[in-house]
Amino acid sequence: MGAIVNAVAIIVCSLIGLQIRSGIPERVQKSLMQAVGLCVLSIGIAGAIQGNNTIVMILSIVLGTLIGEWVDIDRRVLFGINKVEKKIGKGSAKYGDLSHGMVSAAMIFCIGSMAIVGSLESGLIGDNTTLYTKSILDGITSILLASSLGIGVTLASIPVLLIQGSIIIFAGLLEPWLPADVITEIICVGSVLLVGLGLNMIEVTQFKIMNFVPAIILPVIIMLFI
Repeated sequence: MGAIVNAVAIIVCSLIGLQIRSGIPERVQKSLMQAVGLCVLSIGIAGAIQGNNTIVMILSIVLGTLIGEWVDIDRRVLFGINKVEKKIGKGSAKYGDLSHGMVSAAMIFCIGSMAIVGSLESGLIGDNTTLYTKSILDGITSILLASSLGIGVTLASIPVLLIQGSIIIFAGLLEPWLPADVITEIICVGSVLLVGLGLNMIEVTQFKIMNFVPAIILPVIIMLFI
C-alpha cells in the first residue's frame, strides 16, 4: 500500500504543480523542505533507538560506509544521472521537456535511503510509516518540479511504483528466513541513514547518503558471526 500511496501522491501533486506555472517563492520552497526534513529526522531517531545491538549498528555503518566510499556510489549515481539527462536533452523539442521531467523526478524519488528503508519496513513488518512520510516529501517535491519541468514529472510515479513495489515483494518473500532480531537491526541501521538524510534536508550537514546505503544489508551478514 505504501508504494501505491507514494505513486498516487506524485501524480496528484504534479498536477497541482502544473497549475502553478509561475513557480513558488524560494523562501516557501526552503521552509517546506526543512519542515519535512524535521519530520524525517524524527522518524529516523525513533527507528534508530529501537535497535537492540549497538555493536551491529556501529559495525554495519562503518563497514557499509567503507564499501560505499570505495565504490563511490554517490559519484557514480550522479554521473549516471548527468549522462542520462544529456542524452534526453538531445531528443526532440516536442518530448524533451516530458523526458527531462520524468528522468529528473524519477532519480530524486527512487534513489535514496527512504525508498529502500521504507520499502523494507513495509515488506518485512508491514509498517508503511516511512513510505507515507516519503509520499509527503515526494508530493511537495513534485509540486516544485512540475511547476518548472512540466507534466513529465507525473510519469516518475511509474518507476517509483515498480522499484519500491519490487523491494516490498522481495523483502516479504525473505521474511520467513530472517529472524526478528535481524529485521530489527536492519531497520535500526536504515533509520540512522534517515537521520543523516533529515540533517541534510534542514541544511545542517551535507552527507553523501548514497555512500552509506550498503550498511543496510550488513546486519544480515554481521549477525551470523555475533
